[in-house]
Amino acid sequence: MTDISLLAKQAADAAKKISLLSTDQKNKALAKMADALSEHRAEILKVNAEEVARASDNGLDSAMVDRLTLDESRVMDMVNGIREIIELEDPVGMSRSLGTPPSGIDVKKVRVPLGVICMIYEARPNVTADASALCFKSGNAVILRGGKEALDTSLAIANVLQNALESEGLPKAAVTVIPDPDRGLMMDLIQQDQLIDLVIPRGGEGLIHFVTENSKIPVIQHFKGVCHLYVDNEADLGMAYNLLENGKTQRTGVCNALECLLVHSEVADEFLPKVAQMAADKGVKINACKNSIKYFDNATELKDDEFGEEYLSLEIAVRVVDDFDHAIAHIDQFGSKHTEVICTKNQEKADLFQRSVDASVVMANASSRFSDGGQLGLGAEIGIATTKLHAYGPMGLESLTTEKFVVTGHGEVRN
Repeated sequence: MTDISLLAKQAADAAKKISLLSTDQKNKALAKMADALSEHRAEILKVNAEEVARASDNGLDSAMVDRLTLDESRVMDMVNGIREIIELEDPVGMSRSLGTPPSGIDVKKVRVPLGVICMIYEARPNVTADASALCFKSGNAVILRGGKEALDTSLAIANVLQNALESEGLPKAAVTVIPDPDRGLMMDLIQQDQLIDLVIPRGGEGLIHFVTENSKIPVIQHFKGVCHLYVDNEADLGMAYNLLENGKTQRTGVCNALECLLVHSEVADEFLPKVAQMAADKGVKINACKNSIKYFDNATELKDDEFGEEYLSLEIAVRVVDDFDHAIAHIDQFGSKHTEVICTKNQEKADLFQRSVDASVVMANASSRFSDGGQLGLGAEIGIATTKLHAYGPMGLESLTTEKFVVTGHGEVRN
């Protein structure tokens, strides 16, 4: 049986060695990892094809099969993703001076790796490569516990990455995949608070609740993405239409897709018939409040307490609000602290919305689909935090580090 404590200890030992590497050493190893993935992609695709066939035979739903499936393009996306991470600025070692207090000591804060990151995820084998590269670049070791459907593919990817690390004289335990899908082992894993520093679950709300409720280790939480677009009475309605169409229909099964449209009562008569036409053209199911249902054919009426659903499909809630304050109150009640958007030509309202709304990403006149690490300039992301400790929003390299105080004295003693 897999010894979780031993694997965690080996990862912790590897993390100490990786934390001392220079940026050049890390980038050289990452280049080897990218080249190795490209070189061995046929072997990875063969393993994945067998796994996909089993999943289909076992009745796995089509959305999960799609996430599980790799092809030449998706493998090369992993390769290119690692190469992009090489180009990102290394946060480890960045410092900021806090000055010299009256005692005469020099005080600064320096960015350091967190240590060992545990990733728990479902049928997404690409996470194995993405998380490994991000954790390595930020000086951390990673323990990966993927879903049973993608286990063989994840192991194949990890084996390639581990061999690349060993070719550079680095410990392969820096990238560890739990080789057994037994749920009991996941329980053991999230109890290793002396060896693992952070748990990042990526998957459905049920998985994240399970990890949060059972872990002894701090958990990055992101339960769901209930993202709103508020169309103000001073909005450019053409722009609002484009933001709605892109946010709802460009890709539906992602956490930054729109799930609720709020429309100021003064523009409802002009804007909602256009929404109804778009919904009919795109096949979007409408769940409407009592004041907006008249604009739609075949809509389902929602009571005032029935909002807040994450549909992840061609389905959206619609509500007419009395004014700006009503929109804010609705988001406060039903938002998930993921991404919120206002469409308005009034800059003061845009600024007030961005200050008032409690969400990790707050946008004015831009699609919710930009709420993504790559789109926001992080280069890549390892997850999204909708709690505020220690990260908030898409997490890139810097979020995989913390700061420690570094003090230099000249023999000073405290009086």
